Amino acid sequence: MPVSPHLYLIDEVLPPPGQPDFSQLLKVLAHEVPDRPTLFEFFLNDRLHQKLSGIEITQDMDWLSIQLVRMKAFERAGYDYLTILIPGMAFRNVDIHREESVSQNEGVVIYDHESFESYEWPEPDTLDYGLLDELGKHLPEGMKLIVWGPGGVLENAIELVGYENLCLLIMDDPKLAEKIFGEIGSRLLRYYELAVQSGAVGACISNDDWGFKTQTLFSTTQMRKFVFPWHKKIAEVIHDAGKPAILHSCGYFGKVIDDVIDDMKFDGRHSYEDTIIPVEEAYEDYHERLAILGGIDLDFICRSSPQDVYERSKEMLERVKGRGSFAMGTGNSVPEYVPDEGYFAMIRSVLDMR
Repeated sequence: MPVSPHLYLIDEVLPPPGQPDFSQLLKVLAHEVPDRPTLFEFFLNDRLHQKLSGIEITQDMDWLSIQLVRMKAFERAGYDYLTILIPGMAFRNVDIHREESVSQNEGVVIYDHESFESYEWPEPDTLDYGLLDELGKHLPEGMKLIVWGPGGVLENAIELVGYENLCLLIMDDPKLAEKIFGEIGSRLLRYYELAVQSGAVGACISNDDWGFKTQTLFSTTQMRKFVFPWHKKIAEVIHDAGKPAILHSCGYFGKVIDDVIDDMKFDGRHSYEDTIIPVEEAYEDYHERLAILGGIDLDFICRSSPQDVYERSKEMLERVKGRGSFAMGTGNSVPEYVPDEGYFAMIRSVLDMR
């Protein structure tokens, strides 16, 4: 593999990560104290993949080769796993116009019973789940895969129907709305049911954004009717395989956190934002019932100096010391706009304590 032109001397930026050990994340998800500080992230970006791995990602690389670069990057950064999306499954809609943001009402393909009946739904049984075992052959000792999904129950419903349209549909034709959620939910359920069978998989993430700063996208009653039952079933099939189920969901969650913990029974939750609830407060409120994953606010990382990011991360690690149920990471993920220096400062707080 070619050496990345983006590579700089990562060993001068980050201390050695030590040997991967997925059992440490399992302890966090079991609300126990890991033997050393542990990292959690949903995804990074290709610039970081290249810097951390020292390998250039080129257009002629196949899927497996790209995942091997990502694996090397996750290992060098100090993660005990690699997050992975099985290729080939998508709830397709038409091309939509994108600029700085994207409308949640463009590109809809289902708007009545006729369009629902004619829509070509993806079939999870047609995917190549053997890719997980193939990738597992290359995992460093102690490392596992964490599978995530092709969007979530609510996210895909909004993409197919449109947000405002779905709001009206739930009120005007709840039976059709229930059918749409059912087609999406049942296929995601089957996706996880098949994926979790691989011995290389250590856990799964059910990723589905539910809200914004002040509330969920739909009323709690509607969420409990149309969305939550499918997440409960997804968590059940993951647990039936003897593996933890993680929820990644952005937005306000105060009125549904008991559903997440007591009904859906997720082991850990990811995505926190200071304008909703700082991770420090979320930890104090919920860590005895739910593993708190990540949480250092993305806006804070983007706007703050690396030293301030390091200090806040270090203070968070001191807060949770001896109490467990926490893994360090960003509040959401590490997209391209996040400064590398801020991200490195955050993970260095963990590696310095190993």
